[in-house]
Amino acid sequence: MLFTSLHFALFLPLVFILYWFVAYRSLTLQNILLLVASYFFYACWDWRFLFLLVFSTLLDYYTGIKIAEAQRPASRKFWLVLSIAINLGFLGVFKYYNFFATSFAEGLTQIGWHVDPFILNLILPIGISFYTFHGLSYVIDIYNTKISPERNFIDYSLFVSFFPLLVAGPIERATHLLPQLKEKKTFQYTQAADGLRQILWGLFKKVVIADQCAIYVNMIFNSQEDFSGSTYVLGAVLFAFQIYGDFSGYSDIALGAARLFGIELLRNFAFPYFSRDIAEFWRRWHISLSSWFRDYLYIPLGGSKGSTAMKVRNVVIIFLISGFWHGANWTFIIWGLLNALYILPSIFFNTHRTHLDSVAQGKYLPTLKEFFSMLLTFSLTVFAWIFFRSANLGEAFHYISIIFSGSLFTKPSIIPLLQLLLVSGFVLIEWFGREQSYAIAQLGLRGSKIIRWGIYYILILSIIYFTKGDEPFIYFQF
Repeated sequence: MLFTSLHFALFLPLVFILYWFVAYRSLTLQNILLLVASYFFYACWDWRFLFLLVFSTLLDYYTGIKIAEAQRPASRKFWLVLSIAINLGFLGVFKYYNFFATSFAEGLTQIGWHVDPFILNLILPIGISFYTFHGLSYVIDIYNTKISPERNFIDYSLFVSFFPLLVAGPIERATHLLPQLKEKKTFQYTQAADGLRQILWGLFKKVVIADQCAIYVNMIFNSQEDFSGSTYVLGAVLFAFQIYGDFSGYSDIALGAARLFGIELLRNFAFPYFSRDIAEFWRRWHISLSSWFRDYLYIPLGGSKGSTAMKVRNVVIIFLISGFWHGANWTFIIWGLLNALYILPSIFFNTHRTHLDSVAQGKYLPTLKEFFSMLLTFSLTVFAWIFFRSANLGEAFHYISIIFSGSLFTKPSIIPLLQLLLVSGFVLIEWFGREQSYAIAQLGLRGSKIIRWGIYYILILSIIYFTKGDEPFIYFQF
């Protein structure tokens, strides 16, 4: 059930009505309703994988309690390792087995041994990377005595399976979401209205920006013929906006939908393409994943403390795993390594915490230094996205070789005027709304009601006009 589908347009209001008008007297009943709705939402993708979701939930619920009850450190560690091993084992089988099998066989071929790898014909369960990380953070926090285990199985199950975040995040923490699930809710009009506004903006990002950019991006990346280098540059730039509009659009819809039920999810994007360096970019892009790796891997490894060699090791490990988390392909590993190389200078010179505020805060325009810093950061990011989008390393290197050929300075073979106009308007709206939680959070609220609703109708009509079918979100494949 896609967020952009008619089914979801019927599903969400129905759950909202039942939640506030039928189950409103009992918090337990409200949470049961949301859990049943979440399982139904997930079963609409493939009901068979619902059993895997329930098993993962039972595993972490039980091991969390056993960790807290264990008297000896060895017993606590046993239950933690058991949970981590089983969770990562499922993730490894479904997502990474074929990659390792084929890579191992190819490696043997290079030294003269021919091996036919045994390949598993498995479908990747949607959302497995996200709900696995929900459970892992929960048991690790219990092990580190940051939280106590949740005894209410309904509440814990809802924490793992809440439908707005189930298939593509944000990756929630038990310390943030579980307390909200245990509080009695009262309907707040302003919160619900803000949720609807964020859903609207998310739909606009996905349908009008991402899906329109995808038309041109697919034409370039999937073509069997070579276009000019300038055309390939445009394709890479538009992919940057496609993936941003697609994933941040999903996150906006998820946050907005949760807000309709009185629940605040973790923010996942904070205008990353206005970053002045790569360190700032990673504080603003897929925030819930970046902070997850920071808290549960980077800091335990030593973070940015210790010798230079340790700093390099920690950064490379984090970005390698981040790349591999996105997919079992060497392209994602190279993408991760590139970002590690980008960020290392700021680690060496201790400038990775320099830009903590919004660029040009309180101003209409950035300084020349800020502008060129943003341009350089965006350019580096776009270059790395080429590996992320390519099907394999051969395609990625071929794409890059065309860009750096003489045809870079020729007229593009195809000029996507519509996409460029849409992206330009989108960037302007994002720029003037960059100090808000999302771009149109305050748009028109202080002015005339006619103007505000005029803006909403323009967004709605543009979404209707550009909707051409149910296009899946990019991050569903991860």
